[in-house]
Amino acid sequence: MHEMSIALSIIEAVEEKAREEGAGKISGVDLVIGKLAGIEPESLKFCFSAAAKGTLAEDAVFMVEEPEGTGECGDCGMRFPVTFYYAECPGCRSLRVKIVSGEEFLIQSITIEE
Repeated sequence: MHEMSIALSIIEAVEEKAREEGAGKISGVDLVIGKLAGIEPESLKFCFSAAAKGTLAEDAVFMVEEPEGTGECGDCGMRFPVTFYYAECPGCRSLRVKIVSGEEFLIQSITIEE
């Protein structure tokens, strides 16, 4: 389960930023995890809760936004929803499809308190 190592990295990053800002507590962490990012948000939430014990983020509310996958056809330019990395364009049937969204993974924001 790589979600635990991801959770530990998130804790490290948000604690570092909170300390830079002179915060005594992290009350919220908001992430963006695309549906094609290869990360299970529910598993990550569970791991975050366990990893946050004894840290500034122990009681933080953990929120995840999950953007859908979108592909763009390299032949006709059509954009369409995708659920997997390999897709066929519904317009021209081309297999030259580039993923343009859904792979995101970032810390959107943290909420800190003094």
